[in-house]
Amino acid sequence: MARIVVDAMGSDNYPTPDVEGAVLAAREYGVEIILVGDEALIKPVLDKQNTIGLKLRIINAPELLTMEDKGEKLVLKARSKDAKNSMAVGIDLVKNGEADAFVSAGNTGAGMVTALFRLGRIRGVDRPALAPIFPTATGTCVVLDIGANPDCKPENLLQFGILGSIYAEKVRGVNNPKVGLISNGEEEGKGNELVKAATPLFKASRLNYYGNVEGKEVIGGKVDVAVTDGFTGNVMLKSSEAVAKLITDRIREIIKNGSIVTKIGGLLVKPALGAIKELLDPAREQGAAPLLGVSGLVFISHGRSDAYAIKNAVRVAKHAVDVKVLDAMKSAIEESLKD
Repeated sequence: MARIVVDAMGSDNYPTPDVEGAVLAAREYGVEIILVGDEALIKPVLDKQNTIGLKLRIINAPELLTMEDKGEKLVLKARSKDAKNSMAVGIDLVKNGEADAFVSAGNTGAGMVTALFRLGRIRGVDRPALAPIFPTATGTCVVLDIGANPDCKPENLLQFGILGSIYAEKVRGVNNPKVGLISNGEEEGKGNELVKAATPLFKASRLNYYGNVEGKEVIGGKVDVAVTDGFTGNVMLKSSEAVAKLITDRIREIIKNGSIVTKIGGLLVKPALGAIKELLDPAREQGAAPLLGVSGLVFISHGRSDAYAIKNAVRVAKHAVDVKVLDAMKSAIEESLKD
C-alpha cells in the first residue's frame, strides 16, 4: 500500500479541501494517507468525514510557511533540522522512508527549496524542475521547467529532457516519448543562445529528440515532452491559464447575457462545455505537477486546489510510486553520465 503525505496546510483555503481530498483519495485509491499540519485545525475537519475502514493519521506540524517566507527566511525554515512546518515535516517522512510521496498545494518556491535542502538532488542532476502536464490536440505533454529555474545552462535542459522523458514513459504511459526544445522557430538554428547550445547535447543523447518546437507544436501534440528554461516555461504556463480563463468566462458571459434561445442553447451544450472546461483546467484534472530531480517523490498542486484536485494529486503520486519512477530517473541519469 502506497503511503502518501498530504500537506493539510497547503491550499489557499486550508485545511478543508486538503483534508477532504485526502479522504476521497484514501477511499478511492486504497492508499495510506498521512496528514501533516496543525492538528488543532485538521482534526475538526477530519472528524466530519466518513473515515471508516480508511488508513488515515495526523502528524502535528504547528508552524506555517507563507507567501511572505522568502529569501534567507525561507532557506532557514527549509533547512533547519528542527523545522516544524508542514512541508519540512512531510518531506522528512519521505526522506526517512516513512512515506513514499509528498503532495502539497502550498507555496511552490517553498516546496522546491524545502525538497532540495531536505531530500537533495538525484546524482547527476544540477537543478530540479517543475513539470506540469499540458493538454494537447493528441493527448498531453510534459512541459519543464515552468518556474523553478529562470536561468539555465544547456546541461540543465538536457537533464530536464531525460527526467521528463522518463516521467512521460513511466507515469503517462508514453512509449519512447518524443522530446522537443521550445524555441521561436521549428528549424534547427533558431532560438536564443541557450537553445542553440543545448541542441547538440540533445542530438547526441539517447533521447528520442524531435527538434525545435514552437508553442503551437506543443499544443498541437507534436511532442510528448517539451523542454525550456523556467522563465519561458512560466510565461507559457501563465499565458495558457489566462487564455483558458478568458475563453470559459467569455462563453459563460455570452450565455448569461444572451437571448432566450442562447440560454436554451447553453443548457443543451452544458455537458460539452463541461468537457471543454476540464480540458482547459489541467491543473485540477492532473492534480499536481512533479518536482523532478530531487531524491524523492514531491508533487506540487495549485494553491486554488479543491478536494477533487487534491484527490487527483494523490492519484498521480500513487501511480508514480507504483511504477517506481524515481528509480527509473536515477538509472537514466546514471546512464547519461557515462555518455
